[in-house]
Amino acid sequence: MLTYPTIDPVLLAVGPFQIRWYGLMYVIGFAAAYLLVLYQAKRFHWRQMRDRLDDLHLFLILGVVLGGRLGYVVFYNPAYYLAHPLDIPAIWAGGMSFHGGGLGALLAGYLFCRHTGLDFWKAADLVCVTVPIGLFFGRLGNFINGELFGRITAVPWGMVFPEGGPLPRHPSQLYEALLEGLVLFVLLWIVKAKPWQSASSSRWPHGSILALFLGLYGCFRFWVEFVREPDPQIGLIGSTFSMGQLLCLVMVVGAPLLWWWRRQKATKSRSR
Repeated sequence: MLTYPTIDPVLLAVGPFQIRWYGLMYVIGFAAAYLLVLYQAKRFHWRQMRDRLDDLHLFLILGVVLGGRLGYVVFYNPAYYLAHPLDIPAIWAGGMSFHGGGLGALLAGYLFCRHTGLDFWKAADLVCVTVPIGLFFGRLGNFINGELFGRITAVPWGMVFPEGGPLPRHPSQLYEALLEGLVLFVLLWIVKAKPWQSASSSRWPHGSILALFLGLYGCFRFWVEFVREPDPQIGLIGSTFSMGQLLCLVMVVGAPLLWWWRRQKATKSRSR
């Protein structure tokens, strides 16, 4: 068994003002994503994206925060928030959903692109490549907070979390940081240029990187959920799957359909 490295979740406190590790992880993730999107826009000579990136990034942040909170309310605790609607805006009390944040970001990005004339599918490919970096830092923030830990285990690297009882548990936050963060980022970064290469555009149309992200994330998260402690207010649905796994199944099924649809559109465009 490994010793959980207890870290004060508050990095710096000056009077009532606090800088928390979890919030800092979000800031680092958003900043890294911005720089990586800018790098790609320059590399692929997409000046329109470079000129509008600041505004797009702000829209995406708002979409992630609002969508993440509403996703948690709808997917994970609707009964409580129906009874306590005034608690819905209380993000500081905890409760964010990745799937809700993803939907919020996609909607915000689509509306922004439609308003400004940016190609949504090109923008989606550039942005989704950078999302795993934010996920990596976010999961590290979960680990520092001692939250979203795994189920009880006998593996040698199990840890006793402060809020998880006396028995060792899987450090599932680190599993997710590795798979949904580092591994997913490396895989997407390797293939990021393919939609921009005209010779293979019918096979790798714009939107295919987004589809790849959705499918791989869904697979990685689905696996980790088998060792992650389910949300206590929901538990396991049908004594088998968590809510996170059901949402990931939608991603896994939807990803190849999206890729197929984008290829069909690209093929028709090339044949005209």
